[in-house]
Amino acid sequence: MIEARDTDASPKDGGTDIRPGGGRADRRAKPARSRLPLIIGAAVLAVAVAGGVIAFFVLGGEEEATGAPGNGAQISPVAYTPQTSDKDMAKLAQRSADQRPVTQGEAFPADVKSVAYQKYTFTLAASQLSNDCKAVTWGQRLQADLARHQCSQIARGAYVSQDKQHVGQFIAVNLASQDGAEQIVRTLDPATGAGFVLPLTAPGTPDFAKGFSAAYAQAYGHYAVITWVQRAGGAQPASLNEMIDTSLAIEKPADFVWGRLELVDGTQR
Repeated sequence: MIEARDTDASPKDGGTDIRPGGGRADRRAKPARSRLPLIIGAAVLAVAVAGGVIAFFVLGGEEEATGAPGNGAQISPVAYTPQTSDKDMAKLAQRSADQRPVTQGEAFPADVKSVAYQKYTFTLAASQLSNDCKAVTWGQRLQADLARHQCSQIARGAYVSQDKQHVGQFIAVNLASQDGAEQIVRTLDPATGAGFVLPLTAPGTPDFAKGFSAAYAQAYGHYAVITWVQRAGGAQPASLNEMIDTSLAIEKPADFVWGRLELVDGTQR
């Protein structure tokens, strides 16, 4: 039986955990640091939205305003697996040591436009970097916690599988501290009813829908990173491993945090 759990609650209190064995580190080893140079300077299009600056990129060139990426429905994952910060990220625990804002090209460099794990291959259909954390989230409690912990940026990437049978969202939230990132990981648990990040829509790809979806969340220093996947249309997956494997494919953009750690640490691995 798959039980639900909250990081601050007993298993019976909510948030389905579909991960075998425990932590995200159990699903896949950390990426090799030597292959994580920061890739800066990709061309981006800046757009003013709701008083905040949002940069977005769509594969295949610029889109007309009606075809630009946008916010999807106010939905939460059915299965949610939270985890606290990796111990290797201690030097990245405070944004005061990592003050430069994340850039579009850093979060979504060329090597994350096509990602794969096991039999699943995904393409980055759209990406967006928002300085207005409220504009890309829903739920009063979540938005209050984001403000309390000084959210300065939310990066979102919309992925679609080659056969368009699966969709995924990569999300990174820039907070003031590791404590804040860990709190947001707890707040995002659907058992709390606090709200969630709005899925990024991409022209020509299936939108995230009500139904079954699974999300994995972890604090990496002062960043909260979430991977969120589902079968297109929200159908029940054939197995839990299907969700795990698809989430492992789309978590590759999280490599940027290791580059940030290298800068703070003053070393190049």
